[in-house]
Amino acid sequence: MDIAFCYESVLPKRGGCETYIASLVRRLALDGHQIHLYASRWDASALPTSVIFHQVDLPWSPRFMRPWSFGSACLKALKGQDHDVSVGFDKTWGLDVLYPQGGLFAATAEHNLLKYKNPTIRKVVKFFKTFDLSHQSFLMLERLQYLGMKKSIVIGISEMVRDHFQKYYQISANDLRLVRIAMDPNRFQETDRLKRRIEWRQQWNIDPSDCLALFVGMNYRLKGLEPLLHAMKLLPEKSPIKLMIVGNKHTGGFEKLADRLGVADKVRFVGFCDDMRNCYFASDFLVHPTFYDPCSNVVPEAMGCGLPVITTRYNGASEFITQNKEGIVVDDPHDYEKLAWSMTQYIDSQTRIAAGQAARKTAGQWTFEHHYKQMLAVFIEVSSRKSDERDSQSSSTAST
Repeated sequence: MDIAFCYESVLPKRGGCETYIASLVRRLALDGHQIHLYASRWDASALPTSVIFHQVDLPWSPRFMRPWSFGSACLKALKGQDHDVSVGFDKTWGLDVLYPQGGLFAATAEHNLLKYKNPTIRKVVKFFKTFDLSHQSFLMLERLQYLGMKKSIVIGISEMVRDHFQKYYQISANDLRLVRIAMDPNRFQETDRLKRRIEWRQQWNIDPSDCLALFVGMNYRLKGLEPLLHAMKLLPEKSPIKLMIVGNKHTGGFEKLADRLGVADKVRFVGFCDDMRNCYFASDFLVHPTFYDPCSNVVPEAMGCGLPVITTRYNGASEFITQNKEGIVVDDPHDYEKLAWSMTQYIDSQTRIAAGQAARKTAGQWTFEHHYKQMLAVFIEVSSRKSDERDSQSSSTAST
């Protein structure tokens, strides 16, 4: 197949969607598919030599207008091309397949309000968002993506996201596909797990007898660090649970909050970690009380490393978890008592080991190869559909 990928910047070292696109391109190329990349910036050294690059130049524009500029420029660049499939990963429209890995902006905006515990504050913030040009611009662009003239096949990365497409934009089930995110089991080989556990616990001043909870995130507020710190305060005074916070080096006042709550001695802010294996192997379980995550990568990664997971129903990755088997799913991130209780369940080593084994087994089902086959099936379906449409048009023309 001849497949066109559209994404503004493909620099895999930056992580996230860019790393994913590079992995998918390499796997498709391995099967002999011809990949075209429409982008403004890319790292050719991280991609197969067979990839054909198409420079998409963007005029200067305010940051919130860049998605409009790129989406319009992509459509212009694709005009007259005859790709079997065109795929957009972000703020693009009019393509054959749309795969927004970050979920829907409309859903993100609504769930972002949940981080404010006071309902009145939520209403005030929502009101002022109506005057936010960036906010309104993204909502308008999203409506163009999913309510525009061209019907695309839309891929959701979790059942939650798939349901959001139907809730916010009434997208037909016939136009929706579910393809879950993948975990690379080879990335988390455990040959040196004990060595890393001892070494990094020493470096982070974690006692061998401590039961270490791991929190990972860049946006601490959205990922639920505030309620988690409040939950830490509710733990028994002699609880062995310590909390390690990984991600953003800018703590945004959360260190002060930990101090005010009297839990600073139980919390370690370690900032960015180059190799997440060190964090997973040093920890005993993951706690991710997010207010919104389409399907957080950290959950299947932690599960693949044999860690039980505590998260919320606002995380698409909670669908990997059977309650009290691989972990615990909490209904409300603001339920400090339930968060605290959930953490205490993994103090017992036997409970922790059993849940960790179940987590590893479940995560092992969602490999990149499994994911790739599902994506390829969508591309083949779209290509076949377009081919049938062209044949039908040719037949109609010939008959007239």
